[in-house]
Amino acid sequence: MNLSYDVVEADFDSLVLARSHEVPVVLDIGAEWCSPCRVLTPLLERLVGGYGGKFVLAKVDADENMRIAGRHQAKGFPTVIAYSRGVVMERFHGAQTEGFLRGFLDRLVDEHARQGAVLAPAPAGQHA
Repeated sequence: MNLSYDVVEADFDSLVLARSHEVPVVLDIGAEWCSPCRVLTPLLERLVGGYGGKFVLAKVDADENMRIAGRHQAKGFPTVIAYSRGVVMERFHGAQTEGFLRGFLDRLVDEHARQGAVLAPAPAGQHA
């Protein structure tokens, strides 16, 4: 399973919205010229591996995908948006510390699991 990948407008719905029903998706909107992006993106790439598939990282180059950046009202870069089950759960702008990122990711992973438990059908013979 690919834990980190690039996204363009044509595949946004399948690689972010649809995928977020299976696993939380962290959308990283940045640009090559953005210094904070060059710090944050490698940190997110390292963390996605350390979380062992509990979330995936979808990276968007805002200069090449202005419609995605506009749709998400990205006013500064990087803009990071957490998706779970097709819905935006949380977002932040700018470079952050590893501790901040771990808290952000832990909340996302926990909420995604909680939503799955709520949405799962009751075992046979039991009532919800």
